Amino acid sequence: MIDYSPLWHTMEEKQISQYVLLKSGIDHKTLDRLKKNSNITALILEKLCLILDCQPNDVITFVQK
Repeated sequence: MIDYSPLWHTMEEKQISQYVLLKSGIDHKTLDRLKKNSNITALILEKLCLILDCQPNDVITFVQK
């Protein structure tokens, strides 16, 4: 199972809000997918990493069921 909880922790640590993500090109639909732990593209993952200045493991983790 994909889990985006590291994203929310990284955003909190770096004091970056969802508003900043929206203004940086991440749309509402993508934010909704992240909140629901749904799939995103590698391009979106790359955008998030560039916006947050972090690595993919700071955004996403894989949890086995």
